[in-house]
Amino acid sequence: MTLFSEKGGATILEPLPFAEWQERPAWPAVSLANTDPVEDLAPHVGRLRLIVLNFPKFSDGRAYSQARLLRRLGYTGELRATGGVLQDQLPFMLRCGFDSFESDQKGFGEALAKARTLFSVVYQPAEDDRETAGLLRLREHGEPLSPRA
Repeated sequence: MTLFSEKGGATILEPLPFAEWQERPAWPAVSLANTDPVEDLAPHVGRLRLIVLNFPKFSDGRAYSQARLLRRLGYTGELRATGGVLQDQLPFMLRCGFDSFESDQKGFGEALAKARTLFSVVYQPAEDDRETAGLLRLREHGEPLSPRA
């Protein structure tokens, strides 16, 4: 599969499957199935450089939840999506915190370049910290803003 990165250079580390990584937690890269417990990585998020999350098929969205959880736990390293990764899902994956992708879909690189600007307004808060339509509307009317509204 071809590797695409929003930041330009993706990490060239070989991630260990979660069960193997648990035996060698000093290794800086891990690959999770969408059934692996993300919370087990909490004490390690500061030193991990790459976490790979698998979409076993495009209609299985559990890796979206895993990505958001990891970002909320403070993970700032590369978060890679692999498996059933389709270009029409890129804006949502980016909002959840993914920044690199494995895909052989034709036109994927071009779609990634446009994905951040595809939607001018968002309605739900996410890990990309974009202001929601509700917050923008409040700001326009001079209302006091509360975080994550």
